[in-house]
Amino acid sequence: MNVLNRLVMTLIALLFVAVPVLLLLVAFGVIPPEQADRYTGYRAAVGALGGLSASSLATTGARVTLGAGGAVLALLALLLLLRELTFGRRIARSAVIEEEPGRETRIKSGAAKTLAEGAAREAGAVSPSVSLAMEKGGAYRIFCDVLVPGGVGASGLTTRVRQNVLDTFERQGVPARDAEVTVRGVES
Repeated sequence: MNVLNRLVMTLIALLFVAVPVLLLLVAFGVIPPEQADRYTGYRAAVGALGGLSASSLATTGARVTLGAGGAVLALLALLLLLRELTFGRRIARSAVIEEEPGRETRIKSGAAKTLAEGAAREAGAVSPSVSLAMEKGGAYRIFCDVLVPGGVGASGLTTRVRQNVLDTFERQGVPARDAEVTVRGVES
């Protein structure tokens, strides 16, 4: 879903930038209007907008339709924006494992994520999904969403997953501050 959010937001951002730039280039004579119309069909859109008048929007049905469409568009944009925000979490970067001068060892966040997913599977979780945040001291904070296998207690599984993830990070020398395990559901 994150890729879809980014794609939609990128397309909206491109439209907000590309359309005014195209109109300015046509207005200043940099691009001939016929050539721009051939590739974009902007004259039809401008003609449709030019045909709108206050009297055509005076009906109750038109107002309700425009209001509902605007509200849905605003709600969709707000939802996509909120999905992208981190709410104060620092984005996970590579963490330093050893700081010996000339021989510094780092682990990238992708490797740390894979390590946490493997530790969660080892503890009995099904299809773990891990996200990481970076704490001030350079340690990872781990957020793990798991499915619980049928017939297994969720409380015991989350405790085992949390402990195994933290133990695995400690054995590998990867700094980890805390692990939070959330149950997404039960595997069918």
